[in-house]
Amino acid sequence: MVEIEIDGKTVEIQQGSMVMDAAKKIGTHIPHFCYHKKLSIAANCRMCLVEVEKAPKPLPACATPVTPGMKVFTHSEKAVQAQKSVMEFLLINHPLDCPICDQGGECQLQDLAVGYGKTTSRYDEEKRVVFHKNVGPLISMEEMSRCIHCTRCVRFGQEIAGVMELGMLNRGEHSEITSFVGKTVDSELSGNMIDLCPVGALTSKPFRYSARTWELGRKRSVSPHDSMGSNVVMQTKANQVLRTVPLENEAINECWISDKDRFAYEGLNSKDRLKNPMVKQDNQWIETDWESALDYVARSLSSIKEDHGSDAIAALAHPISSVEELYLLKTLMTGLGSNNTETRLRSQDVSGAATAPWLGMKIADVSQLQRAFFIGSFLRKDQPLLAARVRAATKRGLKVTRLGASTEDWLMPVAASAQVSPANWPAELAGIAAAVAQAKGVSAPSNAAISAQAKAIADSLLSGERKAVFLGAAAMAHPQFSQLHAYAQFIANQTEATLGFLPEGGNAVGAHIVKAVSASGINGLLAKNLKAVLLMNIEPGADLPDPQLAKQALAKAGTVIAMTAFDSAELREVVDVLLPITPYTETSGSFINLEGSLQSTQAVVKPLGSARPAWKVLRVLGNLMSMDGFYFNSSDEVLDEAVPKNFAEQLNNTTSAAPAITSTFTPAIERLADVTIHSTDAIVRRAPALQLTQDAKKALKLGVPTDLMMQLQLKEGDVVRVTQAGSSVNMPVTEERALTSGVVRLSAGTAFSAQLGGMFGQLSVERV
Repeated sequence: MVEIEIDGKTVEIQQGSMVMDAAKKIGTHIPHFCYHKKLSIAANCRMCLVEVEKAPKPLPACATPVTPGMKVFTHSEKAVQAQKSVMEFLLINHPLDCPICDQGGECQLQDLAVGYGKTTSRYDEEKRVVFHKNVGPLISMEEMSRCIHCTRCVRFGQEIAGVMELGMLNRGEHSEITSFVGKTVDSELSGNMIDLCPVGALTSKPFRYSARTWELGRKRSVSPHDSMGSNVVMQTKANQVLRTVPLENEAINECWISDKDRFAYEGLNSKDRLKNPMVKQDNQWIETDWESALDYVARSLSSIKEDHGSDAIAALAHPISSVEELYLLKTLMTGLGSNNTETRLRSQDVSGAATAPWLGMKIADVSQLQRAFFIGSFLRKDQPLLAARVRAATKRGLKVTRLGASTEDWLMPVAASAQVSPANWPAELAGIAAAVAQAKGVSAPSNAAISAQAKAIADSLLSGERKAVFLGAAAMAHPQFSQLHAYAQFIANQTEATLGFLPEGGNAVGAHIVKAVSASGINGLLAKNLKAVLLMNIEPGADLPDPQLAKQALAKAGTVIAMTAFDSAELREVVDVLLPITPYTETSGSFINLEGSLQSTQAVVKPLGSARPAWKVLRVLGNLMSMDGFYFNSSDEVLDEAVPKNFAEQLNNTTSAAPAITSTFTPAIERLADVTIHSTDAIVRRAPALQLTQDAKKALKLGVPTDLMMQLQLKEGDVVRVTQAGSSVNMPVTEERALTSGVVRLSAGTAFSAQLGGMFGQLSVERV
């Protein structure tokens, strides 16, 4: 520790720290632009110049290391004069367009100009002009003349997002920030550049000219679009969410959020919003009131229970639903005598499933890992913020290994990658288990062949100290997931690693805590002779693993009730009743994220139209059917009953399934289905800006490996006919060199995949 003096105050700080860090520790503000606590030091704005005793000239506080006995003066005449000189220099070319700038009212340059700027400028020459640039649908670079070259955006891309998409062009007065020629900014974390920009150079394109900052109301919330549970601030005006920005929480999302969390709010204001209950009669949809709609639902469910038994009734809910909603849905089904409640919408194999799968550690602990093995994960797109932590950890020595069907770029070093078709994931994992067993001198769970990649992954996990084995969303959706789980458990146990899960949905862990899962799994439920199905926050074609199986099951059911915030042609085709429920921004609720943290939110705007919170709808339904356990006055009361205080003790990743001998299998062409980052739930799918991104466009193309492109004589953009399980669809192709031979990527959750079968299995591809 080093002791220094700042403005007469003594402060003790770690050796190697900068003067800026010491000043922050005692609450002394030093003006700055380029400095950011999460980024490397650039020291190029010079706004943080301070006077240091015995130094011949002012020094930048962000880049000056502390030394014993140092005396710093942040507000001396010499320091202030230096800061004012820098401000005058920064304003030479800056346009005076604050009245029309989206950053107005929350601009660092504006704030500091008040304290350090002059009333008039000595600069009479012509100001420079930087022409605008189009870098995609999310970030606006229309006014780059405002840029002060702090390079925060450049450093963020290189250091946090892992990809340099912006850089500095030219020198001196002609310097400008730009993207590579003809390229857009496509990182899944790119929106954070908007927050980092201290001026109005980078602004939000969807929010552009929507409101002034002082007109906006602000409420804290939690993003449910993935299982991280990122903390956000929802900014509202006229009962609409107009912007989402990160709320700093070092333990979960640090000070970042993904683009999905940031821009999904557009879906909340979609024209598809369902405002009134609707019932289908004689194939005609009619609007009705809540009393009539709920009476119809209650009578239908009671009648079906009497005529066909409780097992003919099922409820399916998206894990974007809150703990309170899932608990009351489960309680309603239990009151009807049914155990058919399911939230693991893409899990086809639930035999021996863990009782409450979770990350296995705190999110912050991922940053301290030395070895990490990912099985069946599209990490960068499934969990963007977790990927950022893993990426940062690789700079500190973390060795990452993975098993999948693609060597897609995770923007980080990958020490070893086992790349095989999905059908062969169990066999390859068995080989890794055999390699571990061989090194440990214990009996292997199977006599699987050990490939070079399997040996490399095993060797990696057998070294180091803090280790983890993670099962990703693609592994959890695999038809042989119980085998993947069993082998992963063996590997984790033998290498003394933590076994963890990377589930989908903001409340995937909470769903297990309130027991909103069934013994049959999603495909088992749909295979039953169902007569009534209750859907909550679900669109069958996009959210279920086999859209054709789902449509057939719903067509056979006499009554299908959809509790949804959105109307759609697809829902009207398969359901009989539409009940408008509110999204998470219009009701209070709680979510348990992948690390097992319970986070509660409040409504940020009032319900739209006649929409009602799902927990209130379920409460009334339970009362109409004279069930016990539905007398609640608030969501807090529901939460108190739904989640025990010691619920963390229920978190458990153990499987009862035993590893079995697995043989290899190679179909002609096999499907690999990713759930793309912008198609995970109904809200995200209705966000216009997100659907214009490269990620969304890529999901609408069939990814084909190079050898198959040559075999079928295809070129980029050609249309092919894809046939799976008797259904066909025509779609364009794109070459993906990272794919394993014989595997094509056909994303789930799109209009194309809704016309086909399951997420895994054999399909055929032919030229049109």
